[in-house]
Amino acid sequence: MLRSMKDLENCAIAATDGVIGKEKDFLFDDLAWVIRYFVVETGSWLSSRQVLISPIAVQKPNWIEKILPVLISKEQVKNSPTIDNNKPVSRQNEASLLDYYGYPYYWVGEGFWGGGIYPYLLYRDHQHLPHTEAGARSAQLTHHNVKSEDNKKADPNLRSCKEVIGYHMNANDGDIGHVSGLLVEETTWAVRYLIIDTSNWWGGHKVLVPPEWISEVCWLDNTISVDLNRQVIKDAPEYDYNLQITPEFETAIYQHYELAGYWAKVAKAKKLATN
Repeated sequence: MLRSMKDLENCAIAATDGVIGKEKDFLFDDLAWVIRYFVVETGSWLSSRQVLISPIAVQKPNWIEKILPVLISKEQVKNSPTIDNNKPVSRQNEASLLDYYGYPYYWVGEGFWGGGIYPYLLYRDHQHLPHTEAGARSAQLTHHNVKSEDNKKADPNLRSCKEVIGYHMNANDGDIGHVSGLLVEETTWAVRYLIIDTSNWWGGHKVLVPPEWISEVCWLDNTISVDLNRQVIKDAPEYDYNLQITPEFETAIYQHYELAGYWAKVAKAKKLATN
């Protein structure tokens, strides 16, 4: 199911022994357009320190109470590597964090998350390792060869979800509007759509644009360019936040943009994951 940024704002992150804090932002990969970390404000119990929590640890969300359960303890969070969220997160930072929790590296493989598209599978594949000193040491040994190869040479393209809100979107033939939100798939944590507010162009119309059409993100100019003409976007199905997104609506969107729907790949991956 798809969730908007509004659905995710201030969700409580619940460890196995209590609430860690509240979600304040997300870091997403601007190449794969997948959320890689939750930025969590811990509150008074940890001097309001901000920590990064990987979706690898997330269990089934409780959307009614806005709770995201995670399979880690408060003590683990307390002792986790400190990362300065005001600076870009380097691959070395990520490796230290994932080593600490005993998680595999998500960037090793062709899927969103390693060889697949579901983050929880990385936990399942290493569930005998995480959350112990022995697990962390074993993960570090497992990762040693990976670190010495090219997989570690490039820093990740991690960006703040809140940062991208308000960015102007440019079509091939001019300005379209601005990004007013993101729609995220709660199982893969992939960003499936950017919500574009076109009120500066034709009066409040909102449309969804899949990231597949993004040709460039200019972080210095706060703009996103798509390889589409303005008329194509104007004629796209209108998005209403108050209405649930149905499979029929998504099919209409992808047919309009002449793209193959992502859900066939997700269904195939889900079938493989349950075998």
